[in-house]
Amino acid sequence: MIKASYKKYILNFKQASGTSRGILKTKETWFIVLSENEKTGIGECGVFRGLSADDTPDFEDKLKWTCQNINLGLEVLLETLIEYPSIQFGLEMAFKSLESYNMFELFPSSFTEGVDPIPINGLIWMGSDAFMKQQIEEKLKAGFSCIKMKIGAIDFKTEMELLKSIRKDFSASEIELRVDANGAFTTLEALEKLKQLSELELHSIEQPIKQGQVQEMARLCEQTPLPIALDEELIGVFNVSDKSKILQTIKPQYIILKPSLVGGFAGSDEWITLAENQNIGWWITSALESNIGLNAIAQYTYKTQNPLPQGLGTGGLFTNNFDCPLVVENGKLQYSKKQDWDIMGLNTIMAT
Repeated sequence: MIKASYKKYILNFKQASGTSRGILKTKETWFIVLSENEKTGIGECGVFRGLSADDTPDFEDKLKWTCQNINLGLEVLLETLIEYPSIQFGLEMAFKSLESYNMFELFPSSFTEGVDPIPINGLIWMGSDAFMKQQIEEKLKAGFSCIKMKIGAIDFKTEMELLKSIRKDFSASEIELRVDANGAFTTLEALEKLKQLSELELHSIEQPIKQGQVQEMARLCEQTPLPIALDEELIGVFNVSDKSKILQTIKPQYIILKPSLVGGFAGSDEWITLAENQNIGWWITSALESNIGLNAIAQYTYKTQNPLPQGLGTGGLFTNNFDCPLVVENGKLQYSKKQDWDIMGLNTIMAT
C-alpha cells in the first residue's frame, strides 16, 4: 500500500520579479510525498496563481482527496484530475520518483550523468530600463547565445531600444532573441508592433495578445512577419480533440509547453504529437517551480531531444530553494556530479 501526504511551500524571490501580471515576491507551490516499502517519492504541484487552470478555491481539497485515494493508481488519478494539470504533474513526478533507483533521477540519461547539457535561454525580467540593461549584460557575459526578454510592462519604445542595443553588438547568428509579451498587446496594435519587432531579426514572440481570442490570434499568425509562439493559449485546454482544434484553427509557428500548466509529461507528450503532425515547432519551459520540479522538467526535456534552446529556469531566483546538482554554465543547464541535493532542507517536506 502506498501512503501519500502533501505539503504547501512558499518560495521567496531574491528580488521582486516583474511580469505583465505585476510584481512577484513569492511563489506558492505544493509537494506530494509517497512512501512504500521504505522507499520515498516526491512530486511538485507547481500551481501558478492567476495563471493555472487549477487555480481554484478547492485546490487543497483536491490534493487531500488525491492523497486519500492514491491507491486508485496513477492512470485512474490522471483521468480524474484532468482539470488539475499541476496535480497531474506532481503525481506523475512522485510515482516516477518512487519507482526510481534514485528518487531524483527520473529519466536516467547522458544529461543526468553530467555528460550532455541542455541549451537554455537567458531570461530578462521586466523592470526599469537600467535593470533590464544590467540583466542583458549579465546574460551575455555568462555565455548565453539565446536571450528571452519579457516585454509589455514598460513603454514599447524603451523596449525596442533595449533590443536594438543588443542587435547593434550581436547579429542574429550570434545571439538569438526571443520576446514574451504575455498577452500585453491589443488586437488593434499587435500587427504593427510585430512589424517593428521583426526588423530586429527576432526568433519569435510569445503570446502577443491575450489568450482566448482565437480568431484574432489565427489572423495574426497568418499575417505576422515574426514567428508567434502560443503559451497561455494552451492553458485550460484539456481533451485531445480541443487541443487539435486550437492548433488547426490558429496555426501558430510554435507552441510552448509548461508541464505544470498543461498536465505534466503526458499532457506535454499529447501537445508535442499534435504539433509535430501539423509541422508546428515547440519547446519546453519551466514555470517558477522549485528545484524539485525543475529537475524533473529538465530530465524530461532532455529525453525529448529537441535541439532548440529550452526555457528552463536556473533555480537561482529564490532565497529558499533546495540545493541540487543543476548548474548553469555557458548558457547551458548541466547536471553536476560535484553537487548534491540539500537533504536537510528536503526533510522539512518529506517528514509526514
